[in-house]
Amino acid sequence: NSRGAASLLKDSIPITEFSASGPFEGQDLLRRGFTSVKNELLPSHPLELSEKNFQLNQDKTNFATLRNIQGLHAPLKLQMEFRAVKQV
Repeated sequence: NSRGAASLLKDSIPITEFSASGPFEGQDLLRRGFTSVKNELLPSHPLELSEKNFQLNQDKTNFATLRNIQGLHAPLKLQMEFRAVKQV
């Protein structure tokens, strides 16, 4: 083929002309891939987000209780120890 790759690209038809438009337009699976229905859904129950963050909420409650009982130094010391252990 005596024509170069640049001339082949220049002569090609843009893909956007092949895409359907209008009320019956479908999703282009080749370009965008499959969508995950689970990612598009909102939480089905009001407590779902709370349950997802249960451990974080539990830690906050424990640190607040510890602060009320022993003072500010106790939860700060525990948090510093947790961070030191995570780095090892």
